[in-house]
Amino acid sequence: MRQPARVTIGATGLEILLTETGRTLRWPFAGVRQTQGHYEGEQVRLERGGELSDALLIRDVAFLGALRAAAPSAAAFRGPGRRRVFALVGMLAAVATIAVAAAFYVWGIPGLADVAAARVPVSWEVSLGEATMNELAPVAKRCQDPERQRRIDEITTILLRAAPQSRYPFRVIVVDHPVVNAFATPGGSIAIFRGLLDRTENAEELAGVLAHEIQHVLHRDATRAILRQASTAVLVAALLGDVSGVMAFGVQSARALGDFRHSREAERAADRDGLAMLQASGVDPAGMLAFFRAMEKLEGSQPKLVGYVSTHPASSERLQALSAAAAAGPHNAGQLLAGYDWSDIKKICGERARSDPERATEAPGSR
Repeated sequence: MRQPARVTIGATGLEILLTETGRTLRWPFAGVRQTQGHYEGEQVRLERGGELSDALLIRDVAFLGALRAAAPSAAAFRGPGRRRVFALVGMLAAVATIAVAAAFYVWGIPGLADVAAARVPVSWEVSLGEATMNELAPVAKRCQDPERQRRIDEITTILLRAAPQSRYPFRVIVVDHPVVNAFATPGGSIAIFRGLLDRTENAEELAGVLAHEIQHVLHRDATRAILRQASTAVLVAALLGDVSGVMAFGVQSARALGDFRHSREAERAADRDGLAMLQASGVDPAGMLAFFRAMEKLEGSQPKLVGYVSTHPASSERLQALSAAAAAGPHNAGQLLAGYDWSDIKKICGERARSDPERATEAPGSR
């Protein structure tokens, strides 16, 4: 039952006089707890006792300041002013936590992903690559022409002579879609879109594209990209060699490779090592340079049709570096597929009606 009271602050506790009955209660500070009064607009509530505790309610928050001033042993009782300090400290701690988490996301997870990418077995990458390719380039959309496919495989075989230690079973798939693009999945699968094949003028230009994509596989760029999207638990599983958990996540995230853009560092490395692969295989790197220059011009005139420049940005700086490396390298290149009419390769998808160029952006891997 509520009763009016008069409170006197002592050195070790409170003396509470119930004015209606004349009864006096003595509350030592050690047995009193504050349950309200920490926030602005909130009355002070002090309690003493167990489950059925006594409560003292005081509307004037200034009581807490007087209490702490009169009795140093009552330092545990704090008003809104001190609470604001705690709130500020809490806010600063939350900001610091967010900053640490952001730093881990920006630097920690990529670092773990790089380490994990080097530890996952090739068999896992191959399985993931096949699942990714089935997702992004279904069998129904692939061009099925064994004779013309053999010509592309021949180019691939020549390039791979420069990578004799590779454990990846490389294969090239041509996708029947007009977008000008190509991408590589983990494990050695490479997709070339019909639109890109139509834009090549000779076998050397296609070889330049393939050499670039082969390097992305050898550098495990796509594998690293998938792992960077993974949770910390998945990364730790990869580091410990738990392939099952990593594989389940990888297949789930395979679709993300359709929108993936390599970093500038990854593109420069694929340029450099791709050009070196051409030179080591005896392929003229001029085809690679010519194709990249053509893509830059095509991007300006038909941006909706070209995905290759957006996913493989060929800056003028990179083209200059490639040109300098090509000029400094060996010049004993011969002609690829000598005697073969390159225009014939563009019939690999058959003579059926071409897709509407305005729909080119719908292709997987084109953004």
